[in-house]
Amino acid sequence: MKKTFISLLAAFAIIQISAQEKSYFLSSPSLSPDGKTAYFAYDGDIWKVDSNGGTASRITALDGEEINPRISPDGKWLAFSSNQYGNYDVYVMPAEGGTIKQLTFHTGKDDMENWAWDSKTIYFTSNRNNNFGSFKTTVEGKTPQKLFNNYFNNTNGLAETPNGEYLFTSSSESANQTHRKRYKGENNPDILGYNPKNNAFKQYTNYEGKDFNPSVDKNGVVYFISDENNAEYNLYQLKNGKKTALTQFETSIKKPFVSANGSKVIFEKDYQLYIYDVATKNTKALNISLNTNKTLEKEQNFNIENTISYYDVSPDGKKMAFVSRGVLFVSDIEGKFTQQVTDGKERVMEVKWLKDNRTLLFNQTYKGYQNWFSTPADGKGQAKQLTTDLRNNRNVTLNNDLSKAVYLSGRDEVRLMDLKNFGSTTIVKDEIWAFQNSKPSFSPNNEYVLFSAKRNFELDILIYNIGKNKTINLTNTGVSEEDPFWSPNGKYIYFTSDRTSPSYPLGMQKSNIYRMALDWFDEPYKSEKFDKLFTEETKPAETAKDSTGKKDKKEESKEKKEEKEPVIKELKINPENTLERIELVTERYGYQDDPVVVLDDKKEILFFNSNQDNGKKQLFKKVFTDFEPAKSEKVFDKAANNIIKNDKSLFALIEGNIYKMTLAALKPEKINIQYTFNKNLASEFTQMYDETWTGVEENFYDEKFHGINWKAKKEQYAQYLPYVNNRNDLRILLNDLLGELNSSHIGFSSTGKEEARYLNYFTNETGIIFKKDQPYIVESIVRKSPAFRSGVDIKPGDQLTAVNGKNIDIHENREAYFTSPKKQDELILTFNRNGKDVTTKVHPISNGELKGLLYDDWIFNNRQRVNQLSNNRIAYSYMKNMSVDELDRFLLDMVEQENQKDAVILDLRYNTGGNVHDKVLNFLAQKPYLQWKYREGKMTTQPNFAPSAKPIVLLINEASLSDAEMTAAGFKALKLGKIIGQDTYRWIIFTSGKSLVDNSSYRLPSWGTYTLDGQNLEKTGVKPDIYVKNTFIDRQQDNDPQLERAIQEILKDLKK
Repeated sequence: MKKTFISLLAAFAIIQISAQEKSYFLSSPSLSPDGKTAYFAYDGDIWKVDSNGGTASRITALDGEEINPRISPDGKWLAFSSNQYGNYDVYVMPAEGGTIKQLTFHTGKDDMENWAWDSKTIYFTSNRNNNFGSFKTTVEGKTPQKLFNNYFNNTNGLAETPNGEYLFTSSSESANQTHRKRYKGENNPDILGYNPKNNAFKQYTNYEGKDFNPSVDKNGVVYFISDENNAEYNLYQLKNGKKTALTQFETSIKKPFVSANGSKVIFEKDYQLYIYDVATKNTKALNISLNTNKTLEKEQNFNIENTISYYDVSPDGKKMAFVSRGVLFVSDIEGKFTQQVTDGKERVMEVKWLKDNRTLLFNQTYKGYQNWFSTPADGKGQAKQLTTDLRNNRNVTLNNDLSKAVYLSGRDEVRLMDLKNFGSTTIVKDEIWAFQNSKPSFSPNNEYVLFSAKRNFELDILIYNIGKNKTINLTNTGVSEEDPFWSPNGKYIYFTSDRTSPSYPLGMQKSNIYRMALDWFDEPYKSEKFDKLFTEETKPAETAKDSTGKKDKKEESKEKKEEKEPVIKELKINPENTLERIELVTERYGYQDDPVVVLDDKKEILFFNSNQDNGKKQLFKKVFTDFEPAKSEKVFDKAANNIIKNDKSLFALIEGNIYKMTLAALKPEKINIQYTFNKNLASEFTQMYDETWTGVEENFYDEKFHGINWKAKKEQYAQYLPYVNNRNDLRILLNDLLGELNSSHIGFSSTGKEEARYLNYFTNETGIIFKKDQPYIVESIVRKSPAFRSGVDIKPGDQLTAVNGKNIDIHENREAYFTSPKKQDELILTFNRNGKDVTTKVHPISNGELKGLLYDDWIFNNRQRVNQLSNNRIAYSYMKNMSVDELDRFLLDMVEQENQKDAVILDLRYNTGGNVHDKVLNFLAQKPYLQWKYREGKMTTQPNFAPSAKPIVLLINEASLSDAEMTAAGFKALKLGKIIGQDTYRWIIFTSGKSLVDNSSYRLPSWGTYTLDGQNLEKTGVKPDIYVKNTFIDRQQDNDPQLERAIQEILKDLKK
């Protein structure tokens, strides 16, 4: 990573201080062929040091991150990966220093793996063609070659043995899930071998856990990682076919690499580098001094504009309090004068003004949990901590006279806080959940608390009578009623709902706003309104005035006090037949949510967000007044949240800024707050670490945390926080912590402006497949790709000679000609065909689009195989995932095929999940129940599609995960047909996520899935009825035993 120093003297001072510290977060190490020099990545650069330790020297200083340094077996070349141009490419340079050469140019992620023993060939893993796969290039930088066939031969970690055999693994658990510890299941990585000389394949390990990361010395001895002995990653050896444990550490190692001469193995452990001496069998940590620059503690400047996450307006309407990047601020109502109130070391999320217009109530993290504090708003006093709960206190609302607050606490409590003494009382214990909540609130007369609780995953609306300590469930429907809001007149509760569909698992698909009348209220009569025109008016008493003719201050104060008293003295609530009093108040087209109702004289105005106008979410209103029809009108062309009424003004949070509008005009105007503040990332990262841990502690689906001591793990990893030197270190640390849970659907992701890349490149894909050994000769065209279009004149055998008029050098990397700083609108390609030039144009697509087409091609070939082997008798449908789009694809497949064929194969192999299992199973479960016909017409069954009356086979494999496993479990429970293939992944916990102070996020696996007899699918997966395994060599040779067995079973059933 490129460093800029103010002066050599200043740099030297920083270096000397840093060099005295212990070095951590040294990664992806390797050794020179003789084992005497270690190479590693640190702080985005490549370094080297004596393999006994000492002072390290920096080798690279490119923009971006350099990783995976590897020295060629002859010791002459150093190869590595760098993302200086946005994505990781492979680079090479002389080992003793010199010019760095870029070898790969594709926008895919190219991770350097290993050298071939000829010191000319380089192996790397790339996602350019599929999820990940093995490629090779040369030290000269020739066009890379894909090593293996088939879209789903996902391989990584490839190393070459001295006899030319490839060793590798083929599992996401050895690729992007290495931090997940203690996984056991069908998708476990094993050490595999393939010899390209004779196509011989061999599986070297068969442990049900994780064996991965092979490294080979010149004698063919293999060193790798396994967790077989003690459930921690340790160093193992594979020699003469025998697997032997070499270490027994209580904390895991990472990324072992053996020197070419076989004398030493280097690896990561506890974020330091260790050397294992093969001869003595001793291990030691390397004491390494680094000349580096610590920058995380340096203050950075942040702007409030567009980053406000919460705000409140003082009761006197003169001041605002708001939160930006977890810091609390106060300003005047126009935003001209701003003062920082908290120091930013902990995260503030919500804030409320108290009655005195001088004190703030806010929640701030304490040991990672949100707790309540109060502080003087002028910043001249100390904040007082009001709660010390090890649970998150949140979603606070104050009552009308600002004497009490209601809030949610943890997973199961609604609490009331007395704002005089700040004491809290739990008023309700229920299934609240610790996130995804509707905010509780008070009735207009402060008599009730309105809140939501879960019933069978769905939100119900409940009210709690404070005086009588009694709770009433107003809805109890089996679908969700969210975001309840009590109307100011006390007669209605407004809410959001899709009243005919549950919110889980798909989420609320069609939300509208409804209101429930709390009794059978009658509409006003026009005759009574008319009669009031002639009733005797009582002249108001003369108001006391001072000598200047103005109102007396006492009288004015009394009037203001009267204005703030609750409008409603007594509420009438009829708890019987509440559902019959629900009415739709917004349009049925589009969706509407976030209802807020305010009173303007005798009119009630409903504000809500909706996409009903042009598909874009915008702010709307609907005015309810006697004797006039209500209609929706657009208020603003953006969505608004946290709408607050203060006297005759409204405030709203819109895209990170506070807006103000009058009730009369309703024209939102942005309050321009020009203010910047300082924070350092070191304290922010520590706070994010704590908050992530607490979020998992409070929400992880298994209260036993898969058998680990979650509190102890927090302390184990927290000791390394002081050594975190950049955001990538934090990503590694937190993902390692989360990986201790052996959980699917979990992880931490983060990006920051300090990691921004100024140069990015785009590979313009055409869909042309070139020959491996002749990289400019066309072999085939991908179906539906740009080169597949009619009018594009490209044929197998054509030789590419120019791109956009630039002549080709056949010795150069082909992908360099197709990569540019931005996507090209069109490419002009020139080919040589039988000695003549042929020029044609194509509209290029992205690499992501091309991979989608390659995936589609694999599906197309499957369908062709089914049609051929079954004589077109079997309908074949494949789902890539369980999204709504793929559900539509499945339904279209059924519409197009099912009623014309005798059986169905649903293929969920490699399916990456989603949440449409219920809809898929409901479709498959349909059976004929009736027949009908037109006169003299053909008899037809109802329903039109009834697959359950035919043989159905469900295909699954080791990479069928998440909702695909739900679907398979449901298929088995409903006895819809046979399941063929391999056990599923064991990757099924329904998940959501939470954002952190800098918009980083972590996933929360909060909902476990279980069979009807209580088996946890995360631990058991789904077993097939007929076990058939597709191996690497099956895929390599274009065989599919699983699909063929499915066809055989169906044809056998059709003969019965």
